[in-house]
Amino acid sequence: MPFLIAAVVLVGILCLFDLVLTFAVLRRLREHTAELERLAGPARFGPPYDPGVLVGRTLPPAGADGGERPRLVAFFDVSCDACHEHAPRFADAARTGTAMAVISGDGGKAGDLIGMIGGAASVVTAEQADSLVKAVGIEAFPTFLRVGPDGTIVAADTDLDALAGTARAR
Repeated sequence: MPFLIAAVVLVGILCLFDLVLTFAVLRRLREHTAELERLAGPARFGPPYDPGVLVGRTLPPAGADGGERPRLVAFFDVSCDACHEHAPRFADAARTGTAMAVISGDGGKAGDLIGMIGGAASVVTAEQADSLVKAVGIEAFPTFLRVGPDGTIVAADTDLDALAGTARAR
């Protein structure tokens, strides 16, 4: 009988120890979740970004060259992988008219994007690019704009082929 009482007490102590360890693991998971949410930034609970809200806005002038306004504008970011994928296609579309590429961020990847565009469009970088991104209200990269002769944005999309007049015949 004393062995049975000792075994029941031992099992009870092990269950309490397991319960304490489980609560410690749950507390640690909550701390890690809070840290991950802090690093990821605030969650967006609204609808996904629609670049169509930019239509009707006026594109601010991006240079003092006094030349013709760009008809096709692309907003790229150096840390955006999709931007690097879309840059050669933008360069092809830019060769058909007046175009401008706005590249925000700096470093070696900015040079990579400039090289992919290959002189097909005028390029705006550094602080001027960041101020253009804020002035236009760009929230996602890449974003492509079709601009009218008066500087009004007539079409905007995150896919180059979705803009009217840039879709290729297949």
